[in-house]
Amino acid sequence: MDDLKPQLDPEDFYKTEEGYIVFTEKYHLKRGFCCQNGCKHCPYGFNIKTGKFDPEKKKSVMEKLKNLFGKE
Repeated sequence: MDDLKPQLDPEDFYKTEEGYIVFTEKYHLKRGFCCQNGCKHCPYGFNIKTGKFDPEKKKSVMEKLKNLFGKE
C-alpha cells in the first residue's frame, strides 16, 4: 500500500516555525490531484472559501506538469 504514496523529496515540503508541515506546489503536482483542503501552495486553483476552482490557475496545471516531469 505504501507503494501508492509518492516519495517525498526535500523540496516537497517545509516546516513552519510552529512545526506544521507545508507541502509545496511541486509535491501537489507530483501527487496528481487536488485534495480540496485549501492548501497554501495548491497548483490546481481550488479556493476553499468558494469551493470552486480558479479556471486560470487550473488551466496552467498541465503546463506545469509538462515542465516539471517532461510529460505531455
